[in-house]
Amino acid sequence: MKFVLFYHSLVSDWNHGNAHFLRGVAAELLARGHEVEVYEPAQGWSLGQLRQAYGEAPVEEFGRRFPKLRSRFYDPATLDLDEALDGADVALVHEWSEPDLVARVGRHAPRGCRLLFHDTHHRSATAPQEMARYDLSRYHGVLAFGEAIRRRYLEQGWCARAWTWHEAADTRVFRPLPPAPRRGDLVWIGNWGDDERTRELSEFLLDPVRRLGLSARVHGVRYPEAARARLAGAGIEYRDWLPNWRVPETFAQFRVTVHVPRRPYVQALPGIPTIRVFEALACGIPLVCAPWPDEEGLFAPGRDYLVAEDGAAMQRHLRDLLHDRARAAEQAAHGLRTIRARHTCAHRVDQLLAILAELGARPATPVRSLSHA
Repeated sequence: MKFVLFYHSLVSDWNHGNAHFLRGVAAELLARGHEVEVYEPAQGWSLGQLRQAYGEAPVEEFGRRFPKLRSRFYDPATLDLDEALDGADVALVHEWSEPDLVARVGRHAPRGCRLLFHDTHHRSATAPQEMARYDLSRYHGVLAFGEAIRRRYLEQGWCARAWTWHEAADTRVFRPLPPAPRRGDLVWIGNWGDDERTRELSEFLLDPVRRLGLSARVHGVRYPEAARARLAGAGIEYRDWLPNWRVPETFAQFRVTVHVPRRPYVQALPGIPTIRVFEALACGIPLVCAPWPDEEGLFAPGRDYLVAEDGAAMQRHLRDLLHDRARAAEQAAHGLRTIRARHTCAHRVDQLLAILAELGARPATPVRSLSHA
């Protein structure tokens, strides 16, 4: 089948976590013999910020790291959608796309093309007036990265059909690496988050690191000067943006990591872990999470990862994992098994193809992916 995907960026993961999952899904579809074309705006915000900060080097490195993944850059004012969608069996449009583009794709999709809208954000709960602007009347349904979002689309009447399509780990990239020289005890990879988790970062990251006297590092972007000063005050080394494909080698240099979810996901959209949890477990590093309700039963809390109900519990869990290497290794192995059994991009492509079959898409010769292993 021919898949045409309209996303904010395939090339840049600068403050753009959806690129992680998109790369894995596109690579999986290609490996199964499908045709994949990804369109991203030439003046996209994430890619623009990346170039402004680092020039062309990261773009060139992306090309070397993912030689089979390519974007078609477009100007919304001149994009010929009849040409872009010619021969498309499936079109996926991401919710970062402008409402005008979403509507135009719906009007220009050829007969027989299955149209799906892909939502991976919390705006459906926190800014419903923005999502109501999208005309999905010609779309066959919505792929929502959590059950709470799926229900919201149906309850609001924004679409007639919706499926829960969680993110997952691209196990071509995210996998345990051989032991590397240690750079410290703990690493956290995440962006500041526009004050959506400032209090939580203090309680579940900065304070436990400071009290335990750990050697720690943070990678991420959009950290204001005040935030960097707070990291320094806790004895945490701050590093800027880390290309997502370098995350596994970074995890291999540290002994433990944490997950501190943004407040909107915990309060308004329970059950959505975001992709960082999948990727950390896929790399085989012990993980401790600040509280988030796993309402959809994606994982086995307490075995795949530990849950810290407050800062004191986070401190205890980190101390225990760092001092009991056998326990840490057992937990990491359990989490890795869960990812490989249920949460790879290959599993999500299986689900996507099943949804398309439900919608009557033209069947293709089935190809079993090796990345399930």
